[in-house]
Amino acid sequence: MTHSSIMVDVGKWPIFTLLSPQEIASIRKACVFGTSANEAIYITHNDEVFVFGLNCSNCLGTGDNQSTIVPKKLEALCGKKISSLSYGSGPHVVLCTEDGEVFAWGHNGYSQLGNGTTNQGITPVQVCTNLLIKKVVEVACGSHHSMALSLDGDLYAWGYNNCGQVGSGSTANQPTPRRVSNCLQGKIVVGIACGQTSSMAVVNNGEVYGWGYNGNGQLGLGNNGNQLTPCRVAALHSVCVLQIACGYAHTLALTDEGLLYAWGANTYGQLGTGNKSNQLSPVQIMMEKERVVEIAACHSAHTSAAKTQSGQVYMWGQCRGQSVTFPHLTHFACTDDVFACFATPAVMWRLLSVEHEDFLTVAESLKKEFDSPETSDLKFRVDGKYIHVHKAVLKIRCEHFRTMFQSYWNEDMKEVIEIDQFSYPVYRAFLEYLYTDSVDLPPEDAIGLLDLATSYCENRLKKLCQHIIKRGITVENAFSLLSAAVRYDAEVNF
Repeated sequence: MTHSSIMVDVGKWPIFTLLSPQEIASIRKACVFGTSANEAIYITHNDEVFVFGLNCSNCLGTGDNQSTIVPKKLEALCGKKISSLSYGSGPHVVLCTEDGEVFAWGHNGYSQLGNGTTNQGITPVQVCTNLLIKKVVEVACGSHHSMALSLDGDLYAWGYNNCGQVGSGSTANQPTPRRVSNCLQGKIVVGIACGQTSSMAVVNNGEVYGWGYNGNGQLGLGNNGNQLTPCRVAALHSVCVLQIACGYAHTLALTDEGLLYAWGANTYGQLGTGNKSNQLSPVQIMMEKERVVEIAACHSAHTSAAKTQSGQVYMWGQCRGQSVTFPHLTHFACTDDVFACFATPAVMWRLLSVEHEDFLTVAESLKKEFDSPETSDLKFRVDGKYIHVHKAVLKIRCEHFRTMFQSYWNEDMKEVIEIDQFSYPVYRAFLEYLYTDSVDLPPEDAIGLLDLATSYCENRLKKLCQHIIKRGITVENAFSLLSAAVRYDAEVNF
């Protein structure tokens, strides 16, 4: 998962107004959960773990059933370095640590704590059966079932199984963790998510599998029949999925090309299709021309969110009682804020990191370093102006430069390349494209960029330019665009 590079304000979640400024300042990670968003757990910079709130079904893990507006420390988890956390509707809580241990507590009427009983868990207890030999790196909970993903790509599930959400081939509840196999046998799972009573997994080659309840088409299989074992989402065979996210009864998928797909329930517009019709198969959701880098949904809400490469955050679905049927651009800087301000209940969709993030995704890092004199090792001079770039990036991203540098480059050569056949805006846009995968140019300049892309055999960039030009044609500029296209001998079908 990507992270926001700005300071996240936990004060946007109402329950955190109970804490003092000093307590707020101590928080490093946090999660708000519960059927009314009235429970919270947080981890301090000293790796101490505190809980407070209503304590439904002993979900605070304090050893008693008392509510508390004053944070109580969970000694059993202090110093454990919690890395992933999820919760159910009971609620129950499941988490894993950096050492790969799994702990669970809270509601257990369906054995969702994985300890072989149906007794409520009043304190955090390690989930041992079948998981002790595994290093668990991610956990996910549905309403009353739980899943754990190990470092080596094995997936385990347990708890409520009335619709096959545990993937065992039956509808009997699963009292302890059981490895999910069948179609996943021999495959390496890299991502998991749960709807209320459904389960999804992504494997390392980008395939997506779903099982459990499918009454709204949330498994994406083209029908609405429940599945007792994992079934591949065949409609996504032509794309490579990186991330999956589940809402109450809908599913989102993000591909390696930054494309967004959605399917399942759509009563509140949570698919982003512009209507409220359920979708039994994946449908691509258009996000302007932007590449999506993160998707967000939560099994207790009908809200969806996505973040684009340029940092814009969109939301759709249930928004404080209203239905938003198409991705709506927010003023937020992270998807977490969407759930704080718009979701019902105002829970968190993941364990939230509250600190200043020094971690950026590869895409964010590259974008930040484009035209940076501090780190660059190469300059282009175009129309008398300099553009600072990195030889390695150009070689990795562009065959033209890879060939050029291998053939002609040596370390003694002057580290400035003169460009005279293209204008500064056009060449700058081309170099920036190599860093960001996106183009932001008026159609008149896009024709020049199209000519450059043709010269350098950059076919994807050619398509982007053609799209910009066609979309930007107006009565006023049609003649000048046509003249420019003729001048450049550009491949545009007006």
